[in-house]
Amino acid sequence: MNDKGAESEAALPDLYDTGAFLTSLGLVLDEVTGARVHGHLDLSATHHTPWGVAHGGAYTTTIESAASVGASAAVLDRGEFAVGVNNNTDFIRPVTTGRVEVLAEPINQGRVQQLWQVTISRAEDGKTVARGTVRLQNVPLPKS
Repeated sequence: MNDKGAESEAALPDLYDTGAFLTSLGLVLDEVTGARVHGHLDLSATHHTPWGVAHGGAYTTTIESAASVGASAAVLDRGEFAVGVNNNTDFIRPVTTGRVEVLAEPINQGRVQQLWQVTISRAEDGKTVARGTVRLQNVPLPKS
């Protein structure tokens, strides 16, 4: 098989079997493509700060994860994946519990870097909870 054929058979890893970090967050990705990632997160007391609101780190992790998965899906056929090099997250309004929707879409997809925008909104009314942009570097997949 030629190199191009080997690259086209590459697949995203099992995102729920790659470690406790994402599993404990509870992020569920319902749709993953190189042009869009959609998912959700059910916020509960496990995501709270000592003051009873969802921790900004949960949002930052969600934003980085959604952008990284989408950006990696976009370059997988080239034998690459994407790693975050910058994450800017704005926290818009506090949430205590409930489902939030996650939507990630590319702003720019270049040969070397990508820029993705991610919005987290309350499922109940669509109001934005947090938003972020993630710049990612396309790098070669590790050799197996």
